[in-house]
Amino acid sequence: MKEFTYTITDPLGIHARPAGLLAKTAKDFGDTVVTVTKTGSTVKASQLMKLMGLGVKQGDAVTVAADGPSEEEAIAAMEQFFKENL
Repeated sequence: MKEFTYTITDPLGIHARPAGLLAKTAKDFGDTVVTVTKTGSTVKASQLMKLMGLGVKQGDAVTVAADGPSEEEAIAAMEQFFKENL
């Protein structure tokens, strides 16, 4: 399992547009489970509504984890996504 922690800088947090793109990116690694955790609540990054249900705001720290055969590629893609979009 690979993981990283990221503090959200987007003024709107994880809202509909980036959440949809994040879910799509996570689905690209179908053989690997990608999760997002905020204060003890963990959801699969590929599940859009649950991802938005975390209520992640600007300044919140989230932990992103990848577990599976493509975890190296998945975690690298997630880190890049978060830096560019959130």
